[in-house]
Amino acid sequence: MQLNFKKPICFFDLETTGVNISKDRIVEISILKVHPNGKEETYTKKVNPTIPIPPETTAVHGISDEDVKDAPTFKELAKEIHTIIKDSDLGGFNSNRFDIPLLAEEMLRAEIDFDMKNRQSIDVQTIFHKMEQRTLSAAYKFYCDKNLEDAHTAEADTKATYEVLKAQLDRYEDLENDANFLAEFSSRKKFADFAGFLVYNKEGEECFSFGKHKGKKVLDVLEQEPGYFGWILNADFPLYTKKVLTAIKLSQFNNKLS
Repeated sequence: MQLNFKKPICFFDLETTGVNISKDRIVEISILKVHPNGKEETYTKKVNPTIPIPPETTAVHGISDEDVKDAPTFKELAKEIHTIIKDSDLGGFNSNRFDIPLLAEEMLRAEIDFDMKNRQSIDVQTIFHKMEQRTLSAAYKFYCDKNLEDAHTAEADTKATYEVLKAQLDRYEDLENDANFLAEFSSRKKFADFAGFLVYNKEGEECFSFGKHKGKKVLDVLEQEPGYFGWILNADFPLYTKKVLTAIKLSQFNNKLS
């Protein structure tokens, strides 16, 4: 089944130095951009993370410090990556919880504004887990009847993710071939940020999901305890979380002026 979308979708996968969204860095990125007319573009780059790659991480994806020592940094690649994805929805495998948050951090470090306000995110892993409860290699075998060669290389994982989504649409009649539907179906809890520190309540209001103010509305906390805002900005939270919190703070300030 061909995807029936109104705008391009960029399936992407990251290989990284680790799994800490705030601290770890990208060592390889692969993007498969699929246009509504079916045209496909592939972009794959090794990235110098500017920090050491732990041996245990190299054991997973096979990329060592030596492999990326002469590669461009993400800051050097950020503008061309942004040009590729800026008009597109995003798709990936576990992308809502890892790849998109980490990509956002790298973009913000490179001083390129990044948000998801005007795009959808389709997490093929979530669709898979809701339907079958397996891994990418198993999904590829189950849906496509193929063995995933070169697993944990960004390009192989990216192409497999794209093929799995098309096969999922062929298999399940209740899955709609529509970006909005698939984004909603593949989402978990509604987060205001990517990392899940800020969530929406039933009324669509931002709330803290952690610490002493867990479950409380962000606007109420900022009003009653202004110092909490400064503490978060100076603590080790993701840059995107700080960006969202700052926007909420500014909206509160502007509302007081009006």
